[in-house]
Amino acid sequence: MNTLFRNIRALLPEGVRETNVCVSGGEILAVGQVPADFRADTVVEGKDRLLIPGLVNAHTHVYMTMFRGCADDLSFTDWLFGHIDPLESKMTREDCYWATLLGYLEMIASGTTACLDMYVFTETALRAAEESGFRTALSRGLTGGEGDPEGGKRRIREALGEMDGWKGNTDRIRFFLGPHAPYTCDPGYLREIADLAEERRLPLHLHLSESVSEQEGIREKYGCTPAEYFDRAGILRPGTVAAHCVYVSESDMRLMAERGVTAVTNPASNLKLGNGVAPVPDLLRAGVNVALGTDGAASNNALNLFRELNLVTLLHKGLRGDPTELPASQGLRMATENGARALGWEKLGRIEAGWKADLAVLNLDRVNLRPWNDILSALAYAANGSEVESVMVEGRFLMKEREFLTIDRERVQYEVDRTCKRLGLL
Repeated sequence: MNTLFRNIRALLPEGVRETNVCVSGGEILAVGQVPADFRADTVVEGKDRLLIPGLVNAHTHVYMTMFRGCADDLSFTDWLFGHIDPLESKMTREDCYWATLLGYLEMIASGTTACLDMYVFTETALRAAEESGFRTALSRGLTGGEGDPEGGKRRIREALGEMDGWKGNTDRIRFFLGPHAPYTCDPGYLREIADLAEERRLPLHLHLSESVSEQEGIREKYGCTPAEYFDRAGILRPGTVAAHCVYVSESDMRLMAERGVTAVTNPASNLKLGNGVAPVPDLLRAGVNVALGTDGAASNNALNLFRELNLVTLLHKGLRGDPTELPASQGLRMATENGARALGWEKLGRIEAGWKADLAVLNLDRVNLRPWNDILSALAYAANGSEVESVMVEGRFLMKEREFLTIDRERVQYEVDRTCKRLGLL
C-alpha cells in the first residue's frame, strides 16, 4: 500500500514544517516533492494535522495491564512481592495474551508504535505482537541461581526455544535476553546469560538501580553497586538496555557510557512507587543514550508516552532549579530516536526518506493545543495522547481515524474483564 500525507505539518529533523510525505513498501519514500510516478492508494489530507515519528516505549511489561489499579499506594517491596508476584502466579498463557493485546491498544491509541517488552509466558507475547502489527522487541524475564537452579534453567530454555521456533520473516519483531534484576539473578546465572548473549549475538534487557533497597542489598551482599555487579558478570555491554537507573553513581554512569548501555527512565512508575527520579541530565552529559519508557500498567498505571514525555521534561527543571534542563526537543528525541537506538532498529524514529514508516497523525484542532505558537513545545507540555488520530507501522495503518484495524477492541476488553473476575480483581 502506498500512502500520501498531503500538505501536512510534519515533525522533521530540522523542525516542524508543512510538507508532503510519501510512504511505500514500509518505508518513507519521499519528503517534500511527490515523485511523478508515485500513485497513492490512500491519501491523508493534512489540514489541521501533524505527522510525527511513532513513539518508542523502551521499557514495559505489556501484560501487566491486567493489574492496573489493583496494587496501588504500596511500598515497592510490598507491591512486587506481596501483590504482583502472587497475581502473576495465577495467570494463564491465554490471560497474558489478552492483557498484552489490551496494552497494544492503549499504546497505539496514544501514538506509540514500538516497545521493548519483558514478559513471563512464552508464545503469548509473540502471538499478540504478530497479530497486532505492533513493532516489538521481546524479552522473556529470566530469574534464577542457587535458590532456584531448575527454574532458572527452564526459563532460559523457554526463551531460547521461542526464538528458535519463530519462523517470522519480518524485522518488526526481534528478541532480547532478559536477566530480570540484580536481586533475582545470582552471579553464576548472570554469567550463563552473558555467555549466551555473546554466543547468539543477542542484546540484553534488565532492571537496574530501581530502588534504595536494591542498592543497599547488593552493596551489603557483594560490596559494589548494582551496575558494578552486572558488569562483573559481563552483562553491561553494547546493546544492553537498563531500565530505571534511579540510583546510579557518577562512576556507574561513566561505566554505562563506556560499555554502550542505554538507560531507560520511567518517570511515572518511579514516582508512584516512591523510588525517586533518575538523574537523566547527568546520564546524558555522561554520554549515555537515554530513552523513555512507561514500565508496566501495574506501577504506572498507564502506557501513555505523552505523559512520560511531559514528566521527564518538567521534573528535572524543578528538581535542578533550572528551566533550561531537558528542553522539549531533547525529550522528543528520547521518545523517538533514542528509543529506536535502544531497541536496535536502524533508520527508525525520524521522518526522513529511506527511514521506516512508523508514524502517527495528531489532530491539532484541539483546544489544549491552540494557538499553534510552538508545536514542538505543545507536544512536550500540552499534548496528552488523546490527539492521536491514526497510527501506522511499516506503512500499515493499525489505527485510522480512531478505528483499530488489527485488534478487536471489544473482544479484548471482554476477555480481560472475564479474567479479572476469575482472579477476584473485579
